[in-house]
Amino acid sequence: MYNCSAKTIKRHLDKFEVTPLSEFASHANILMDTTYWGKNFGVMVFKDSISRDILYKQYVTRETNKLYYQGIEEISRRGIQIQSIVCDGRKGLLQMFPNIPVQMCQFHQVQIVTRYLTKRPKSNASKALRAISLILSKTTKNEFIASLDTWYKEWEWYLKERSKSTITGKSFYTHKRLRSAYFSLRRNIPYLFVFEDYASLGMHNTTNALDGIFSDLKQRLRSHNGLSLARKKRFIDGFFKA
Repeated sequence: MYNCSAKTIKRHLDKFEVTPLSEFASHANILMDTTYWGKNFGVMVFKDSISRDILYKQYVTRETNKLYYQGIEEISRRGIQIQSIVCDGRKGLLQMFPNIPVQMCQFHQVQIVTRYLTKRPKSNASKALRAISLILSKTTKNEFIASLDTWYKEWEWYLKERSKSTITGKSFYTHKRLRSAYFSLRRNIPYLFVFEDYASLGMHNTTNALDGIFSDLKQRLRSHNGLSLARKKRFIDGFFKA
């Protein structure tokens, strides 16, 4: 139709330069997360939930706290005041920004509980705890703590139940995965309702706004299977313009 070969079209596309954003709002509420294609190629994205702009992104082979810290530093270097951060519950990440309110994504917390208990737990104690985790985004901090306390009073004996190894003779907690799920919720409470404490900032309680963007990006890329890594990056650059 256009008297162009596929090679010619690819050559023109390869010459195209994406113009990143150069003007930013004075302050931002940051949502940050990483998505992957395979094991060794991912993109770490920092989005402002106020302007909805992608402020920064970087390609990664693996997700580390150091890379998240570098991203926040780069955004600050541009003169943007970071009012708050919403992120997943990676070990150590929530404590890396002592001068910024940091909210743990409630959806990620539910995923953690589900990994321990599965979507269809068998014991009544596990079913009850998972049910509590599922109301996390629909309740307040005080109500959630009260529900967790009530669960613990009912199932403390079960949580502390021990078994003995027939090989070593040593005792161990019988319901290790249930204990891990419970203590994950208990340990993360200080970070699960930060958005309540800083209501005036308009913080989100999840990174779902980023997850939706990731899903859209992957769906679009599936229409272009077989792209080289360089062209895949060019596509992603154009999608995010950051």
